Amino acid sequence: MSVMRFVGETSREAMRKVRSALGDEALILANRPTETGVEILAMADEAAETMVASTLPESTAPAPAEPASRPPSESAPTSAAPDSGGLEAMSERLLREMQDMRALLARGAASPAAPTTSSSAGRETLAETLRDAGFGRVVIDELLQGLPAELAGAEAEPAAAQAWLSRRLAGRLPVGIDPETFLDTPGILALVGPTGVGKTTTTAKLAARCVQRHGAEHVALVTTDGFRVGAHEQLRIYAELLGVPLHALSPEQSMDALLAELAGRRWIIIDTVGMSQRDRRIIAQASQLQGGAERVRMLLVLNAASQPGTLEEVVTHYRQAARAAGVALDDCLLTKQDEAGQLGPALDTLIRHGLRLRYVSTGQRVPEDLAPAEAAPLVEAALAAARPGDDLPAASVKSARPDADALLGQGRRLGALLATLRRRLTGFASLEAGWDLSALPACLQEDHLSRLLDAPPQRAGMLWAARRSLPGADWAMPDLGIDDRGGWVVLPDLQHRQPAGWPARLGQARERQGVAVHLLPGLPDADTWLWLDETRAPWLCQVRPAQRVVHDGERRSLSSLEPLAEAAETRDARFRGQTVRVRFARLAVEAGPGGRRGPVASCAMTAWFASLVDPESGRVLARRQWLTPLPAGADVLPLLIGQLHGEALPRQARRAWERLPALLPAETDRELRQLLAAGLAAAAGHLDQSSDDEAEELRGDLLALLGGRRRRREGALLEALLQLLTARDAIRHVGAAGLEGLR
Repeated sequence: MSVMRFVGETSREAMRKVRSALGDEALILANRPTETGVEILAMADEAAETMVASTLPESTAPAPAEPASRPPSESAPTSAAPDSGGLEAMSERLLREMQDMRALLARGAASPAAPTTSSSAGRETLAETLRDAGFGRVVIDELLQGLPAELAGAEAEPAAAQAWLSRRLAGRLPVGIDPETFLDTPGILALVGPTGVGKTTTTAKLAARCVQRHGAEHVALVTTDGFRVGAHEQLRIYAELLGVPLHALSPEQSMDALLAELAGRRWIIIDTVGMSQRDRRIIAQASQLQGGAERVRMLLVLNAASQPGTLEEVVTHYRQAARAAGVALDDCLLTKQDEAGQLGPALDTLIRHGLRLRYVSTGQRVPEDLAPAEAAPLVEAALAAARPGDDLPAASVKSARPDADALLGQGRRLGALLATLRRRLTGFASLEAGWDLSALPACLQEDHLSRLLDAPPQRAGMLWAARRSLPGADWAMPDLGIDDRGGWVVLPDLQHRQPAGWPARLGQARERQGVAVHLLPGLPDADTWLWLDETRAPWLCQVRPAQRVVHDGERRSLSSLEPLAEAAETRDARFRGQTVRVRFARLAVEAGPGGRRGPVASCAMTAWFASLVDPESGRVLARRQWLTPLPAGADVLPLLIGQLHGEALPRQARRAWERLPALLPAETDRELRQLLAAGLAAAAGHLDQSSDDEAEELRGDLLALLGGRRRRREGALLEALLQLLTARDAIRHVGAAGLEGLR
């Protein structure tokens, strides 16, 4: 039977099971509420096509349709119990409807469009929420591009849809990971922006923070505002209260001359004169700030209460002036949040222009009313200020270049994807650096790779690979670390760079990377067993069913002992591209080291057994066995599942190895290619195996890069990561070519 039944407590959970079992192209036949939650009937897209192709006649004449007088409720009894007869009837009805649709298409008949209230009502509701909050079309389209299918229709749960939208919007808002570190770097910081946005008060607030963090003896204030009556006097009062000097920079004075007067002051904050974004003098102002030997960081101050069109002009013109002076203006500060009727237009502007929001000002008090920007509270405030049916102007000005907007939106999506991967996957930034090494001459790649690997990320555990070449390859799978959150460290350890012998190898991992837990590919030998015992290192190993152990004084194979094991928990896992139910059982046994016999005798161990079961058919797909000296507690299960998930990584690494030569920009060193192949496999495996909301959104965004039909999810994620890094290279090369053309 091709039709499958899925049950979940919510429609979101049920749809997740559908995608796990049948892929993202599954065909939903029916859904209905049940006493335990939601029930969905679905079938694989390719199965539906095969069934239709096998049942359709050669001619295009339609099959007899059901009588029009028959009520839909009689022809599709979705509320009936989902027994085999009901599924058969549903399948037959589906085939008849497909035949009718195919015949209509063959005759060229135009079918009416599906009403938005049934197929995209959820999407329209979210779009309306964003419009009412002041966001524009460009950002709305970008945000909703990755909307999960279960949230797009009329059956979407409002709370789940709203939570997804908040997470999505917070993820796209460019906020620094730790805005406070923005003031930890010594140097010159200049606040620029139009008149009346609050630069002088904000300058005092930032200076107060610097004094609190670094001391008044290291801070100085500078003003270029000699036009506004009282502007200099206001800042002088703040300077006296803070105990820092105040200097004036005239339009004719150079920055180098000013720095000579401020020797010893490591943090210098400049309050610039306010100028309209349409004033051509902003170009001269930026040139003066950047005219000295030391680079000046520029912070654009924006008024959260400004009109959308005004915000657009301010950002565009001030960034143009900065580029004319040879610098990038990428950081901003939002003032007067307490006066803004809606935050949506300001956040819309930041997202479209990719400005990093460092701080938010909410009043006049110095320094209390200045806080580091946090995405979640800002998003919550923006959505809470939605005004249904309001006639507020659109947040983004209509563009005469829709194709360019789409291209820029794609660039922003790629940037957001990369930023999320760097934050979520330990070692991903280093993996990117390894990818960049492939652009160097091959003779230099090995030295740079050694430097990259000299400072490896810390690891809580290690998944040790077998000491043999991969099937069909002449290289061995690198070892993969496990971070403190239980995910893969995607910067692998190459086997041939490690010392010989397991004790030396394990000891180096403990000393250099802090590895505490070891997931071994087989039973350790006597020397390794002694090292593990002496260091009290937790470990487990996967063994074969024929492995012999002692139970009740009798030496038997693990496969013969499995019926005696005590049932433990059942958990979900990924196996061969699908979700399976893993039924764990355990048994107390005695075992000793593998290989040659040594001074170690058999000791108490726990044997773990796992049956991997298809959740729909109940068929056992595979069995696995482990041995460990760890107590038989539930904290062992994540390690067992981790090693189970690791089985898919060698195959993925070999696939990446084969794809890399066609994608990397130049001839690649063999070690570097192994590192990239295993790291990309680990990244794809992490995303495939994770079940949290962020991982689900990441999968949707990555798979959207591929377009068209998708089959096995793990392979598609690997291909999407390869395309993401290739697109990153293309964007950087275009940018470099553009800058070269300006010289």
